[in-house]
Amino acid sequence: MRVYAAYDDGLRIVDPASGAAETRLSGQRVECLSAAHPGLPADEAGEGDAAAGPRVLAGTADAGLFRSVDGGNRFACVAAATLGPEGAGPDAVTAVATSPHDPAVVWIGTEPSRAYRSADGGGTAERVGGLTAVPSASEWSFPPRPDTHHVRWIEPSPADPGRLLLGIEAGALVVTPDGGETWTDRPAGSRRDTHAMATHPDAPDRVYAAAGDGFAESDDRGESWRVRDGGLDHGYVWGLAVDPGDPDTALVSAAEDATAAHRRGEAYLYRYRRDGGFDRLDGSGFPTGEGTHRAALASGESDGEVWALSNRGLYVTRDAGDSFEQVPVDLPDRAARALAVA
Repeated sequence: MRVYAAYDDGLRIVDPASGAAETRLSGQRVECLSAAHPGLPADEAGEGDAAAGPRVLAGTADAGLFRSVDGGNRFACVAAATLGPEGAGPDAVTAVATSPHDPAVVWIGTEPSRAYRSADGGGTAERVGGLTAVPSASEWSFPPRPDTHHVRWIEPSPADPGRLLLGIEAGALVVTPDGGETWTDRPAGSRRDTHAMATHPDAPDRVYAAAGDGFAESDDRGESWRVRDGGLDHGYVWGLAVDPGDPDTALVSAAEDATAAHRRGEAYLYRYRRDGGFDRLDGSGFPTGEGTHRAALASGESDGEVWALSNRGLYVTRDAGDSFEQVPVDLPDRAARALAVA
């Protein structure tokens, strides 16, 4: 197993057993990640040998989508030529997701907000229409760059291969039940600034959403949402991961506002349980509070296993947040853009 950490100057690949970290895509601002074991042949990227590890997809701000089929040892730029207006170069790739139903299907989101579908593991991609025709599109705006906006997250439904949920930063959560043929704009109760979503195969109709305007959950595949904030003292929610062994338990990172989360540095970690609300995990061994930026979170491979990465280091819990241990590895002392485990 490896841990993949996206930073503004490249991708770090961590071997937790040895504490070694290697840099790939050096100099690239890596915005998003998907890592999975699809069982696809390595020659989908032209290497010609049998795949030796998970397929890793890394979206970048300036150079499109990169893919590795050997666990991150080698990367090739794949869908860049097919993203963005013809002749204008690739859009920034800000979201990427692998279908849980067919590992050859990859969904890609960009800035400005566009959606693409790949049927060959990210090698090529075709634009999905209709996204920016929804009624709220004229209101979308990313505050640091107010003249634009982007797809911040794509969450494929584990219950339905045609259903996708997209978080637009900032302005809307949108849902398509049919691979982009039609769209539902801002379902009832949904958040306007969704940073991450999560599902679990044991509760296929449920979706969790972590957003700048709170935390919400859906029990009908994103058709309607309820805000959950009991015990949540910080309303700007950023990272999200579900316990692999319990779909009723999730961890989130949160702060008072965007400044505290990303710049000033005062972020916290919470555990959400559907039957009990939120508990703040201040005494769990994961650093929180002053001097700590928002954590990126990723579900592991075993019951209770969640990985958390902030400017204070890489940590893992194997008991759903009761306790964390630090992985002794040299990583940048700033917040990561994304985190994946495979």
